[in-house]
Amino acid sequence: MEKKEILKEQTLQKKDNTLTRYLSRILSKIHGKLRLFLPIRLKLAKLKEAESLRLNIGCGKVKFAGWINIDIDPDADLVIDVRKGLHFKENSIDLIYSEHFLEHLTFEESENLLRECYRCLKVGGVMRTATPDLDYVVLRYNSEWKNQDWLILPEYKFIRTKGRMINTSFREWGHKYLFNLEDLQNHLGNAGFKTIRKCDWRQSEHKELCNLETRKDSKLILEATK
Repeated sequence: MEKKEILKEQTLQKKDNTLTRYLSRILSKIHGKLRLFLPIRLKLAKLKEAESLRLNIGCGKVKFAGWINIDIDPDADLVIDVRKGLHFKENSIDLIYSEHFLEHLTFEESENLLRECYRCLKVGGVMRTATPDLDYVVLRYNSEWKNQDWLILPEYKFIRTKGRMINTSFREWGHKYLFNLEDLQNHLGNAGFKTIRKCDWRQSEHKELCNLETRKDSKLILEATK
């Protein structure tokens, strides 16, 4: 009898331990979501008090003071998947910026995002987007393909041919669609933007949009006004 009782107690203990681990995982997930959600609400409430609302979409680790920095990274001000829309009212945003983000979306996803950006911008609001330039990549492929800043980095020493270079440009880093000027202009136009202009690196007629680029390979930079 004593042995049976011991086995019974051991079985119950195992069940208790299993249940405890399960509940612990559930509580951990809930706590994690609350830990992310509450600081975001506080940050957004503070930022929305500002006179000018500015969005930095797909910010990654590059965050701008005074902007609402948006990403799926938990440290962003607003953690959302922008493919599912922007959480802002129509005609509520002054400026939108993104660098090296659109190329990580499919053609259709980026089209939908640009429509959302247009919806959220105030009349006269500006969106500035900076991406790699497909035409530049093709130009390098057909000429001095090694003459690119990113190729001097140690992690790309494996690239020894122009074929490897262009395939890396298309396929690595989660790239899904590389734009050239024609495609991106059409994309912005289809979203509703009427005034679209090409800009130089870190240069803009709008002081808030100057000196924002952090990537030398941001070769295609457009500003579109609603």
